[in-house]
Amino acid sequence: MFLSLGWLSAAVAGILSAHILQKTCFPYLWKDLFFLLKVMRYGVKLELYKLRSEVCTVMDRFIQQAQLIPDKPFVIFEGQIYTYRDVEQRSNRLAHIFLQNTNLRKGDCVALLMNNEPDFLCVWFALAKIGCSIAFLNTNIKSRSLMHCFTSCGAKTLVVGSDVADLLDGFLSTLLEDNIEVWAMKRSFEHPQVHTLLDKLDTASSKRVPAVPRTTNIKTPTLYIFTSGTTGLPKAAVISHLQSLKAAGGFWAFGGTQDDIIYIPLPLYHSAASLIGIGGTIELGATCVLKKKFSASQFWKDCRKYNVTIFQYIGELCRYLCNQPKTELDKVHKVRMGVGNGLRQDVWRDFQNRFGDIKMCEVYGSTEGNLCFMNHIGKIGTVGRSNFIYKLLFKYDLVKYDMVRDEPEKDEHGFCKRVLHGETGLLLSKVSALSPFFGYAGSKQLTEKKIMRNVFVKGDAYVNTGDLMAEDQEGFICFRDRVGDTFRWKGENVATTEVTEILGLVDFIQEVNVFYFYVSRVAAVIVRPDHHFDGKKLFECVVQNLPGYARPLFIRLQEEMEMTSTFKQQKFRLVQSGFDPSNISEPLFVIDYKLESYIPFTKTVYQSILTGERKL
Repeated sequence: MFLSLGWLSAAVAGILSAHILQKTCFPYLWKDLFFLLKVMRYGVKLELYKLRSEVCTVMDRFIQQAQLIPDKPFVIFEGQIYTYRDVEQRSNRLAHIFLQNTNLRKGDCVALLMNNEPDFLCVWFALAKIGCSIAFLNTNIKSRSLMHCFTSCGAKTLVVGSDVADLLDGFLSTLLEDNIEVWAMKRSFEHPQVHTLLDKLDTASSKRVPAVPRTTNIKTPTLYIFTSGTTGLPKAAVISHLQSLKAAGGFWAFGGTQDDIIYIPLPLYHSAASLIGIGGTIELGATCVLKKKFSASQFWKDCRKYNVTIFQYIGELCRYLCNQPKTELDKVHKVRMGVGNGLRQDVWRDFQNRFGDIKMCEVYGSTEGNLCFMNHIGKIGTVGRSNFIYKLLFKYDLVKYDMVRDEPEKDEHGFCKRVLHGETGLLLSKVSALSPFFGYAGSKQLTEKKIMRNVFVKGDAYVNTGDLMAEDQEGFICFRDRVGDTFRWKGENVATTEVTEILGLVDFIQEVNVFYFYVSRVAAVIVRPDHHFDGKKLFECVVQNLPGYARPLFIRLQEEMEMTSTFKQQKFRLVQSGFDPSNISEPLFVIDYKLESYIPFTKTVYQSILTGERKL
């Protein structure tokens, strides 16, 4: 008996010791294990789709949900409820209109230019039901970029929302000359060659579109979502059914359920709102509250009104919420989780201290990328978590990057050099069967430019994310910065080369170097000989040709541009000098919307920015 008690005591002691060891050395073991098992289960399902001829797409999943829960609210928009049946039937009507009145067929591409509204989803679903791929166009971009986006994805038809039809001004004639059909979500249109949809809805059939396989290959493109890169103009990222299905599992992976109400204040033409937000709502069979445009003053009122439990964010969104006046109702809500990216550590802490212990789930991954990190632990300041199992499935590396030369460091054999734990490096993601890279529509050169070859051994291929990251000893991954000629502003990727091209249209500008510094967008310019700087003329040019998030806030006049040894414009030292006029001997100008001009940036104006009297 005493012997048995001794063995029992030893076993208990061993279990306690193992538990203490696990808590001390591997504190996230069980959370990691359960999360990975969940993600792997979803991944196995996608792999089976690839092996079978029958493919269940996000669109197929929506049709299933419309049959299972037809009367459940799918979308709440401006107080009006649209059930799964409502969206299913309206999208069927639109599909029949397209089939009966156009030459659209399976495989054709249609461009969609609409703001957030239920009909964005209905048109999207209608086109998907007849087998078309859809290109989501950014409603902020101007005519020159808009035309480029339209042509780069090879669209045959353009559908515009009723409130953005004025964007057609300036290039409608060009579209019509190219025999492009234009449809508007209106009952009538002043131009006789623009077709209308709303006047045909009442008589269209709401029956399901004839069941023909939309695709037999999970890697077939279903969407084109535009992203800004270093080439200067937006690029059409190819979104396959595989990618859309992966994104749709995001909420579920973080613990979302069919009982959740998801708040989507982000634009649907971006992948976060469309792929993760709408796709995730469909996957769960949940309800989403769709906002036409984000409003910091209305955010929590909406959350309380609609009993929101999950919301989507970008880092700037949370900062705007923290800047709102404090109220007694700040913690009166049912929100339990936020899913998004770009949340700074200081904003993260302020947000949770003020609005309650909301689990913030950071997701890292570009629209066109083949790698995703998910911060399921919720550790502040990290975009994701990795471990040896994750690295077995998804191959990625952080390599040393020379910020001055603006290129990866190489060893004597010409291969990249990995960084140590804790060091900052350029994130590269290996192209493999598990992590394919679909690239961009149009020129193959755009896709090839994104790929680095012979990185560690001859013949390998990695996607260059353009992001500088760091991974600590525990496997937490932190975002540090972006490299190259692209920066992120208010959730939008801004290509400095595109801004440079627009500024180059001004007759008095000879050369331009655009860069990003903390909270400001700066353009260093050289004025042509025998010309003078005209702040009003430059203001008119940027307002007419660039969206608000891409317009330079500061203009810095230079006599000559500093170049790197490889004859690239030098941005590193310009970034270091900032925009304090006391540290810069060159003339500085700041944008002024009241005066509609770029005005001299004096010490007085600088102090007004620091005190908050003047907003950037």
